[in-house]
Amino acid sequence: MNNLKNFLFTSESVSEGHPDKVSDRISDMVVDNYLANDSQSRVACETLTTTNKVVLAGEVRGPEIKKDELISKVRDCIKDIGYDQDGFSYKEATKIESHLHSQSADIAMGVDASGNKDEGAGDQGIMFGYACDETDVLMPAPIHYSHKILRLMAEDRKSGKLKNIEPDSKSQITIEYKEGKPAAVKSVVISTQHSADVNQADVRDLVKPYIEKSIPKNLLSELSEDEIYVNPTGNFVIGGPDGDAGLTGRKIIVDTYGGAAPHGGGAFSGKDPTKVDRSAAYASRYLAKNIVASKISDRCLIQLAYAIGVSKPLSIYVNLFNNDEEQNRHVEKLIRENFDLSPRGIREMLSLNKPIYQKTAAYGHFGREPEPDGSFSWEKTDKSNIFNS
Repeated sequence: MNNLKNFLFTSESVSEGHPDKVSDRISDMVVDNYLANDSQSRVACETLTTTNKVVLAGEVRGPEIKKDELISKVRDCIKDIGYDQDGFSYKEATKIESHLHSQSADIAMGVDASGNKDEGAGDQGIMFGYACDETDVLMPAPIHYSHKILRLMAEDRKSGKLKNIEPDSKSQITIEYKEGKPAAVKSVVISTQHSADVNQADVRDLVKPYIEKSIPKNLLSELSEDEIYVNPTGNFVIGGPDGDAGLTGRKIIVDTYGGAAPHGGGAFSGKDPTKVDRSAAYASRYLAKNIVASKISDRCLIQLAYAIGVSKPLSIYVNLFNNDEEQNRHVEKLIRENFDLSPRGIREMLSLNKPIYQKTAAYGHFGREPEPDGSFSWEKTDKSNIFNS
């Protein structure tokens, strides 16, 4: 996020039925399936979805899982999302191929622990974490409310409460900031797939209540009807993978902070937690959120950097956006002293070797509620007291 005080900022979200998110869900299902059978499994799975076809590709190391079992679980994912259309369905008309194969022995040798060598990072890369006090979950407001609209729509669609709305949808919210804080929603865009039984006026009436359910009233006071755009291109009956091919990892900004903070470049979905693209991004969010929860700063950006085969981060960057270099260095010192940010240390700290990843595949990996099964453990603020010292 910039250092301006008064500006407009926009973020978008996409639903679980968006073709790229269908691919993310399926890839994370593969991760969960391997971790459920062996918590030390290694998975890097990419998924392609298109008209009546799903293709899995990538590398795995772990238990022997039959191809037919995986294919059946792919169909379960598609059914749960809600697709049973001529061009894409959980039924046999959609062909599913799996081309998963064993992990490279060279990669395994470089990252595995052996003797007195600790487990190294699975790849080089930079990972960012961010938190701010704009919302109660310490997320930037535009992405948080964009996610919420689509999540509530999906819940009601799947329960039967919201009819004639299909799985593929997108949202986008522009917020005006004054003195660095969200002041007013200036526009809302919702594009959603719908049945052929409704017209565009009907679709507008169906989705508008979700704007009011998702965004605080004080932010909506200046929003006019002309600033609410519902299906601005018109008809949206053909959607999902039948309308546009989907690939794992193409919605990385939707997955994180909606552009309000940097992204290291690596996608999350389809990767087991030994991959620092995923685990270190979760750890950096955990650090940033606990720092903001401690009240020492109203926002925080963390960067971690890794080299393949090396266990400790090469660098830790802290930005509290307060021009206080001494405090920033002090927070960095507290992180080094109190957190093991090796790949193994992160997994143990956040209990990541569990089948908890399918539910991260839509509506953001951050700003979610920690759950009893260990999901979203990186959203806890149980270490905030460390930063008050």
